[in-house]
Amino acid sequence: MTKIRKVVVYKHYFDQFVAEQSLAVRRKIFRIIQGIETYQRIPSSFIKHLSGTKGLYEARIMLGSNIWRVFCFFDSDSLVVLLNGFQKKTEKTPKNEIERALRLMNEYYETKRNNHGH
Repeated sequence: MTKIRKVVVYKHYFDQFVAEQSLAVRRKIFRIIQGIETYQRIPSSFIKHLSGTKGLYEARIMLGSNIWRVFCFFDSDSLVVLLNGFQKKTEKTPKNEIERALRLMNEYYETKRNNHGH
């Protein structure tokens, strides 16, 4: 499959999250990433915009009755940045997880601005 997007990680949070997961969960996570990289229109079963946020999405991973989420955002049409992930235990995404992801996203843009001298 042809990649139309590049997926990158910001800092170590995503890698740390993946390292803590079972092989079956890792496979699911990487299947979602592959979909993000290759599908022109990414299915909402893969990622969903978090309402009330400016540009924050969550990648959705399910295995049996267990649910995991990985926060991400589009830096451009062709670049997706993965942030932190967690196992979802309740119906609603925990506020502290969303706040952490928003903080990381802001940090990313701040670093990018500073590195480009803007």
